[in-house]
Amino acid sequence: MAKIITNKKIASNVIISISVQVISLLVSFVANFFIPKFIDKSQYSFWQMFMLYQSYVGIMHFGLLDGLILRYSQYDFEELDKGRLRSQFKLLIAFTGAMALVMSGVVLLSTSGVYRIVFVFVAISIVTKNFFTYSSYTFQITNRVNKYASLVILQRGIYGIVIVVLLALGVKDFYWFCIAEFLGDILSSLIMSFFNRGMYLGKGLGLKESFKELKENISAGGLLLLANWSFIFIVSSARMVVQWKFGETVFADVSFAFSVSNLFLTFATAISVVLFPSLKRVEKERLHSIYGSLRNSLSIVLCAVLALYFPGCKLLAWWLPNYESSLPYLGIMLPLIVFSSKVSLLTNSYLKVYRKEKAMAIINLSSIALSLAISLIGAYLFQNLTVILIGVVAVLALNSLCAELVVNKLVGSKNIVAIISELVVACGFIIFALLLPLWWGFVAYIALFVIYIVCNFKNFKSFVLLLFRKKGKTTTEMGAKEQSKG
Repeated sequence: MAKIITNKKIASNVIISISVQVISLLVSFVANFFIPKFIDKSQYSFWQMFMLYQSYVGIMHFGLLDGLILRYSQYDFEELDKGRLRSQFKLLIAFTGAMALVMSGVVLLSTSGVYRIVFVFVAISIVTKNFFTYSSYTFQITNRVNKYASLVILQRGIYGIVIVVLLALGVKDFYWFCIAEFLGDILSSLIMSFFNRGMYLGKGLGLKESFKELKENISAGGLLLLANWSFIFIVSSARMVVQWKFGETVFADVSFAFSVSNLFLTFATAISVVLFPSLKRVEKERLHSIYGSLRNSLSIVLCAVLALYFPGCKLLAWWLPNYESSLPYLGIMLPLIVFSSKVSLLTNSYLKVYRKEKAMAIINLSSIALSLAISLIGAYLFQNLTVILIGVVAVLALNSLCAELVVNKLVGSKNIVAIISELVVACGFIIFALLLPLWWGFVAYIALFVIYIVCNFKNFKSFVLLLFRKKGKTTTEMGAKEQSKG
């Protein structure tokens, strides 16, 4: 079995992951703030359409890869049955390749013009994105965070370099930026396959045994797939309704606001991909104190980040005047980072450790259905974009609340005051962003944040002590100390 992981190792993995995501953030910054600066809105809208529908191709393994995460995260690389995993990789490539061919044929026969290009590229990404995801997961499950970090750096670096070259050459057609995405996924996976030898090609299981293993992986990972993709399903369903009902220009504005919001989710995603394999190796009695420390720190940081919206709007209006109309949408949607980050980083990780996939599925299926219903009602009954966007944030808040209540019961924790105060902060932020002038809204939100800190002073004190703790004192010890005081 794998070595037991220490607090120091968890912290090291998190630091490495955050460092990698600084690079990823820079690339995302270029993509989200420079591409709309130098291409027109219609081309940007088609690029965002590709990005929207491409976001769904990661479900085409139907839980196979998530099953590998659940079933093999406790093993080191040398301990893995590589022939077993190779057989799953071959089935993955065969199936996604067949799906890509079928979708391309349907698209070529049923569409024309720009839409044909968009959806053929989406079909291609079924293979490229799942190939990259397999490579990424095999590094994650064996806790080889350095190799995972190198893979992400290569993928984002190649993508970013191609984008910069395209912008420097004055390229304005959206499909070249789609090709940049393919190059990043394929080249990074091929380069890092040198450090993942034995996981791709070679003798695997027999066909019958391969399908038996496939069934077990999908059975284990199907519900986890839904949990991991619930945020994308909730948000994307709203974006699709906007595209169907309000047209390309409004879709471009809303997509830009979503893209900016997603920048803030980068760090939470970065930590979450290393946190679960680390927690999987932690003794169960330590999970309670780790949860308290992580939750306290995360909530304070996320609520503080919302304050960046007000000065950020000034910069965005100056840099991208054509997208100034999207800033009110951003003001509505930005609180989703508070709820989505907690789910992605914290509650989903704990629910996976405790193997509560069914509870995750119930919460997430209900949230997805509710989000789609609200989006359709907002679009076709009220014909109001604000209703759709507020509905998405409300559903994500409810999703986060339900998941956290389940985790609290598992670890024996009570955070009612913190949960209520976070909801008040999020609602206050939206009201200030929509109804007050920019700088008055900033002042009002800072005042609300100070009240939030006062109401959660014990958590804030724990967070400060965590930042300035003496060398050698672990996060777990700090959390245990605070819990014993309570």
